[in-house]
Amino acid sequence: MVVKQPPVEVAAETQESGPRMTYEEYLKWANEDLRTEWVNGEVIIQMPLKPLHQRLSEFLDRILGLFIGVFGLGVLHTAPIEVKLWADGPSREPDLLFVSNEHLDRLTPERVVGAPDLVVEIVSDDSVHRDRVDKFDQYEAAGVPEYWIIDNRPDQHRAWFYRLDTNGQYQQVAVGTDGVYRSTVLPGFWLRLDWLWSESPNELSALAEIIGPEQFAEALRRASSK
Repeated sequence: MVVKQPPVEVAAETQESGPRMTYEEYLKWANEDLRTEWVNGEVIIQMPLKPLHQRLSEFLDRILGLFIGVFGLGVLHTAPIEVKLWADGPSREPDLLFVSNEHLDRLTPERVVGAPDLVVEIVSDDSVHRDRVDKFDQYEAAGVPEYWIIDNRPDQHRAWFYRLDTNGQYQQVAVGTDGVYRSTVLPGFWLRLDWLWSESPNELSALAEIIGPEQFAEALRRASSK
């Protein structure tokens, strides 16, 4: 089923408007000490990350980074890194993004220009509407092929996975009855949802499960020889 919005109604957060400025002014104003985004002339200042959010981000960074490195698929980045989705469009900072080898020309010394191949957003208290509605629409419009939204806040533990269909619209992809989501942008990569809610997920054991013991052992040998 093709959906233009996430499957449940999401109320907008109550938040104060940030400073207004042009994109050129924003580039001069922004710095690496703040996580900020620029949308339609308004600066969005994001709240500091909570430990649960950071722990999940670090796990995904490690397991995705290991998988991408083993198979030489491209480049993975974690926030803060700017993504200018289109020339006169918004400037976002996803929690994680992947750019494939075929699209490395979109990765400049300053930012990603255009659509990453995969974007992952981890939901925070102040980002529910932003992640599930605003960014949903913008990543779809920019042509991001695969978009994950993961909510690991206490008493939430939900995840949504979207892929672009042939009409350029996001289609929600159901998780298998085995509790596993399988990526198409990262061929062979799959994610067990239980890992996302664990208090101490182990990326090495997870990677061994994903790629198999023989390839995992070979990856360790290559890593230790560098």
